[in-house]
Amino acid sequence: MFLAARGVPPLRLVAATMLGGALTAGGGNALNMVWDRDIDARMPRTCHRPLVTGVVSPRAAVVFAMSLEAGGFVILWTQDNLLAALLAIGAAAYYLGVYTMALKRTTRLNVVIGGAAGAMPVLVGWAAVAGTVGAPAWVLFAIILLWTPPHSWALAMRYRDDYARARVPMLPAVAAGRVVAGQILAFVVLLVGASVVLAPVGDLGLAYLTGAGALGAAFTAMSWRFVRSASPGRAMALFHFSNAYLALLFISVAVAAIGR
Repeated sequence: MFLAARGVPPLRLVAATMLGGALTAGGGNALNMVWDRDIDARMPRTCHRPLVTGVVSPRAAVVFAMSLEAGGFVILWTQDNLLAALLAIGAAAYYLGVYTMALKRTTRLNVVIGGAAGAMPVLVGWAAVAGTVGAPAWVLFAIILLWTPPHSWALAMRYRDDYARARVPMLPAVAAGRVVAGQILAFVVLLVGASVVLAPVGDLGLAYLTGAGALGAAFTAMSWRFVRSASPGRAMALFHFSNAYLALLFISVAVAAIGR
């Protein structure tokens, strides 16, 4: 939103977009739990979710989820615009229909393709400000799409036994650690390339490029160390750093947008 506005966007618009986005994302997460309640019951880290324990019924969860979706859509449509609302609903639909229902249990590429759902909020934010989706927004989309596999696989290394028990073919559950580490490194290299491309496409200047380069170098170095020793401890360190990397990169984008 900062990049689309070339500065600080109206705070009312930011608040409406964050609220509407949170509601539609929450609805998608609730529907995901409805569909996945059988495999959630097999994994220690998810077996206490309310749909597994019976605290919430599937019917009640669906009603709750659809209420969130409707509320988020109305807020985004009335306070932002129709494109932003449709993109947010589309993200939730893609998450449930493509990732959860079609890919998650069938292919090791589940997060590679399904990650598009998590990348769509940047399109929502851009559309909320500009009413369209510009080229820099698509580069931001690519950044999150490429960030998702390293982020998800690093965490999945910690819970690979859970995924194997539930027969979910997350890459760490079906491939050796060195294979996973090599895939993570490959995606991180592509991610760093996309973050560099954003500088000229978004006209962000040398300060952003320097920051993105430093963050990318650190992420690449950690990924390379993970290739050399794909231990669970290093996997979790890489997972936590991936969160910090994305946060700092987007802060850099916002600061650069204000400065331009």
